[in-house]
Amino acid sequence: MSTPAQPELPDNWGRWGPDDELGTLNLITEAVRARAAAEVRTGRWVSLAQPVVPTPIISGPLAPATVDVSPVQQMMSYTGVSTAADLTLIQNHHAKSTHIDALAHWSTDGEVYPGRPRDQVITPGGVTFASTAAFAAGIVTRGVLLDLAADEPVPAGYAVTSRDLEQAEERQGVQVRSGDALAVRFGWQALPAAGTPTPGISVDAVRWMHHREVSVYTGDWGDAFPPLDPAGPSPLHGVALGRMAMPLIDCSQLDDLASVCAELGRYSFLLVVAPPRVHGLTGSPVNPIALF
Repeated sequence: MSTPAQPELPDNWGRWGPDDELGTLNLITEAVRARAAAEVRTGRWVSLAQPVVPTPIISGPLAPATVDVSPVQQMMSYTGVSTAADLTLIQNHHAKSTHIDALAHWSTDGEVYPGRPRDQVITPGGVTFASTAAFAAGIVTRGVLLDLAADEPVPAGYAVTSRDLEQAEERQGVQVRSGDALAVRFGWQALPAAGTPTPGISVDAVRWMHHREVSVYTGDWGDAFPPLDPAGPSPLHGVALGRMAMPLIDCSQLDDLASVCAELGRYSFLLVVAPPRVHGLTGSPVNPIALF
C-alpha cells in the first residue's frame, strides 16, 4: 500500500521578487490600514506585551536579589551630572520577553528568504538582509483575536488545527481577512514544568493562515514542545516564518486583550506594532498596542 502524498508546505519565496524583505507585510495595503483605522470607535486600548523587570549585570552583596532570570540585564552608569543617570541594557530572545522575529531569524536549507545564502546574510557584524530594518516604519493593520482559551487553557500536547480557528471565528462573530494580524490565545503564559508537553499550532493551521493571507502572527504560545512532528519543520518558525515569510511576534501576553474583547463583544481592533528603529537584528523587543 502506498503512503498518501502530503500537501506541499505553503511558500512565498519569489512571490514579491528576489529583493523583497517584507514578506507577508506586503499584504498590508493602504486599503487594509484604512479598514483597520475604522476599528477605533471607543478609544480603549491594551498592551499585548509581557512586563519585563531587568536584572542587574553586576553581582555581589550590594546587588538586588532576583528570583527569576530576566531577558533584560541592566547596568547603571552616571553621566557625570549629579541630576542625571544613564544605563546600558542587554536584551535577548527569551520566552519572558515579547519580541518580533525578523525573516532572517530562520533559514531553510541554508538559505534565508527569499533565497539568499545564510552565510551571506548572518554575519559577525550583523544581519545584512531581511533584518529588523523591514520593521523600521512600524506595522499598522487590523488585528483579530481568536481566543481558544475562553473557558480553559488549550490542553497539553494539543495540536491546534484550521477547524479550531474557524470554530473560534464562528463563536466570536469575526473573520480573519487578507492583511490582518492574527492573535491566538492558548492560555499558556508561563513555561510549564519540565517534562510537560505544550500545545502548539499545527502545519494545517499554518496552511489556513496562508490561505487567509495573514500578515503577522502573535500568540501567548506558538510552536509545541516537544515538536508535534519531530521529523518535519516547526509549523510557525520553520514554515510560517521561514517559508511563508510571515513575521512572528513571540511570547505575547493576551489575557488583557481577551478581557477587553469579551467586555466589548468585539474581537477585531487596530493593531500598532512599533519596535525600536534598529537595523541589522534578527529580532527586537516590541510592545504591540490594540485600539478599539
